[in-house]
Amino acid sequence: MEKLMIPEQDICNAVCVYIAREKHVEPSEVEVELIYDDEEGFSAEAFINGQKQVLSHLNLIQALRLWIDEFLNRDPFAAGIELHLDDEEGIFAAIR
Repeated sequence: MEKLMIPEQDICNAVCVYIAREKHVEPSEVEVELIYDDEEGFSAEAFINGQKQVLSHLNLIQALRLWIDEFLNRDPFAAGIELHLDDEEGIFAAIR
């Protein structure tokens, strides 16, 4: 698999789909904020009907694997996924 970059908006979209399936709502009902902390690393907060759910780094990887499978039509388990933070690009995923 060639190296791909998944931008911050697509990571948010992946999390929306992931949470929507888990909570049985539409992806448009989910709001997501990606977070990076020097001590904790990458995480996200998802808001559904006023309730907050915190997602770990592992949850973000699971959401990206779902995205890779269903939206990029690639083998999600053959992909090495790394999250990165860039001053200009924000949070993005490098897929190799």
